[in-house]
Amino acid sequence: MNMLKEGDKVPAFTTTDQDGNTINWSDYADKKVVVFFYPKASTPGCTAEACNLRDHYKELQDQGYAILGVSADSEKRQSNFKEKYEFPFPLLADEDKTVINAFGVWGPKKFMGKEYDGIHRTTFIVENGTVARVIDKVKTKDHAAQILSEA
Repeated sequence: MNMLKEGDKVPAFTTTDQDGNTINWSDYADKKVVVFFYPKASTPGCTAEACNLRDHYKELQDQGYAILGVSADSEKRQSNFKEKYEFPFPLLADEDKTVINAFGVWGPKKFMGKEYDGIHRTTFIVENGTVARVIDKVKTKDHAAQILSEA
C-alpha cells in the first residue's frame, strides 16, 4: 500500500459516479476537495460517516470544499446509498479501483482475526490538486468536525 501523503500531487483519473456520469479529476484539480474513502456503502460505519458529512455539508461548502465519496461499490449500490440517505455530493463507483489505487488506500486489513485486502477508511483534503492533509483515523460519527478543525 503506497498511500498519498501531504504534499503529493493527486494523479489524474476518470471514473463514474452513482448515476454513470463521467467524473474527471481535472474538473476538481483547482478546487478544495474532501475525498473520503469508505469500505462499503450502506454498512453502519460508512453510513454514519457519510451522514455526518451530509449533515455538515453547508459548513463544509462555506469553507469552500467540494466532497467526493469513493468505494468499490457498483453504480447501483452507490445510487441506492445516495438516494436512501439523500447525500448532496457524488459517490464514485470505483469498481476497477482506479481511484482507490491512485490514492493508495487498498491493502491488507484485519477484522475479527481474519486478514483480507480492502479499502482503508481514509480522507484526503486536497487543495489545487495537492494533498494538504490526510485523516487516517476517521471518527465516523464526527468526521466533519475532524475536517473543519484544521480548515
